[in-house]
Amino acid sequence: MNGITRFRPLGSEIARFDPFFDMDNMFDRLNRSMMFPLFREGVDMEPQIRMDVKEADGKYLIHADIPGVNKDDIHVMVDGNRVSITAEIKQEKEAKEGERVIRCERGYGMASRTFTLADEVDQENIQAKYNNGVLELILPKKTGLTKKEIPIS
Repeated sequence: MNGITRFRPLGSEIARFDPFFDMDNMFDRLNRSMMFPLFREGVDMEPQIRMDVKEADGKYLIHADIPGVNKDDIHVMVDGNRVSITAEIKQEKEAKEGERVIRCERGYGMASRTFTLADEVDQENIQAKYNNGVLELILPKKTGLTKKEIPIS
């Protein structure tokens, strides 16, 4: 079993307790509250790139959500089987006469995501499209590479 089962004092529900997950969350909350006490929990300080990675017909299909970014500010680097997506998120600088900002949660800065695929990518046939805040990458697998499992004696 993963984790320890604990009982809640009010009621008969049983909750799963994972000490490592709860410790990570505790340290994350502690760091966030000490470094940025003016912000509520749950508001991310850094922009994140959320994505789906699928594999079909000898290629990888990636959909990455990068809303509110100009396509010229997105950079994709592929090195073998390592893929890096970087985007510069810019804050709007438009200020109107007599207007004051009460709260600003739309941040700016760099967002990046790097991951490793199981197979090398054929860099000559990569396709990339950006439409409605979604980056779509088609990364064909490099052909001619054969994997061989080595028996251990």
